[in-house]
Amino acid sequence: MTQETDTELHSRDVLLCNTSATDADSLGHAAKGLPGDELIYKATQIFSAMADSTRFKILASLANGELCVCELQEICEVSQSAVSHQLRLLRDIDLVRARRDGQRAVYRLSDNHVLSMLKVGIEHASEEVGN
Repeated sequence: MTQETDTELHSRDVLLCNTSATDADSLGHAAKGLPGDELIYKATQIFSAMADSTRFKILASLANGELCVCELQEICEVSQSAVSHQLRLLRDIDLVRARRDGQRAVYRLSDNHVLSMLKVGIEHASEEVGN
């Protein structure tokens, strides 16, 4: 039997098991560390929200500090309505927070966890792109 190399594992083909045998220790260890269904649902909502390029651009822009809706509209090159819609979704899952500053609606990242997720995602994508 041959051992697969990292290069082979990164090919576009999906590798499948050639057996239906499982390792009870591996299964037990994996199941023990698995979060509950509610936590998994909340986490998938976060990653789903970050999977949209406009929302990701909004979040990445806010990583540098607070911005108002008009500024985000220009950065993302979409309508104010589109930015507002995306911000509402991001606010609903607590990735961003808003405050009033006179007539301006100013947004910021909710906390450093959001910033960390952005940084790790960009860092990982940079490895793939080679930048």
